[in-house]
Amino acid sequence: MAGINAHRKINQQTPLILSRSEAYIGVLIDDLINKGTEEPYRMFTSRAEYRLLLRQDNADLRLTPIGYEIGLASRERYQRAQQKKVLGEQILTWLAEQSVRPEDVNALLEAAETPAINQRSRLLALLLRPQIDLDILRQLPEVAAYLANFDEEAIMQAEINAKYESYIAKERENAEKMQRLEEIKLRTDFDYRQIVSLSAEAREKLNRIKPATLGQAGRISGITPADVSVLMVYMGR
Repeated sequence: MAGINAHRKINQQTPLILSRSEAYIGVLIDDLINKGTEEPYRMFTSRAEYRLLLRQDNADLRLTPIGYEIGLASRERYQRAQQKKVLGEQILTWLAEQSVRPEDVNALLEAAETPAINQRSRLLALLLRPQIDLDILRQLPEVAAYLANFDEEAIMQAEINAKYESYIAKERENAEKMQRLEEIKLRTDFDYRQIVSLSAEAREKLNRIKPATLGQAGRISGITPADVSVLMVYMGR
């Protein structure tokens, strides 16, 4: 990140800042800047509040487009990541459209200790059951034949997105709410001592850290929601 931004600065480009919902390095840098640390900092996954978004299986989907845009990822690598995304979506669409008869699938369901069905059911609905995965559904000839056209990465991506879709959507919604605070810029030369309605601790820390955005200010240790509200009122928000 330091090398990327050194290059961008000497070329009069805006800095690359990865948010807490985009990359673990974004969490690490944000923590070190805003929270400070008086002991060696270790990057635990538990430090990230958006762990469902920051998964190992989707790192290429999250970061390759950014790398390609700034010239660090080749076109071939970018196209490979995009293809993986498209193929995963194709699998999900097919599973949502295809249904299966009770007599064809009930033996598999009973072996997996999940209730049998009594009418045709969508494959995606069956996949959402905790006891069912694509390895089980692949025992159906039509599923095996279809998935044979895809690599395991795309298949795994589709299954993860299917299983956790509602949780991922909720986490993405929370990240977008926080992102709106990131879009409210703060002046880095502002003297917070003139806002007397802020707590003394908030004034001291805001003056020392000089956050670039309201979202960053809110993550500083000791800055309370009330302090953030004061800043929003002061800026006419």
